[in-house]
Amino acid sequence: MKNTRRKFTAAFKTQVVLEALKERKSLQELAAQYKLHPNQISSWKKEFLENAESAFGQHESIDKAAIEKEKDELYNQIGRLKMENDWLKKKVL
Repeated sequence: MKNTRRKFTAAFKTQVVLEALKERKSLQELAAQYKLHPNQISSWKKEFLENAESAFGQHESIDKAAIEKEKDELYNQIGRLKMENDWLKKKVL
């Protein structure tokens, strides 16, 4: 008989990790409650803590991209306006 690997959603993993971080129950109690091995909870907890910074840093990269795009558009507009200004100066003279 073949054992199939269980797949857990990110929401489930987050729920288990948050309960582990609260430390109201031991890893063994949580493992029994969720029918997991304590090492699995520990590895999820470690991964969660290592990647916690990305939860807050993601918006910065999106904002930087938007700012860069707007900056490029403004430089293009400045270039067009300079050309138009020079053309008008020549026309007046």
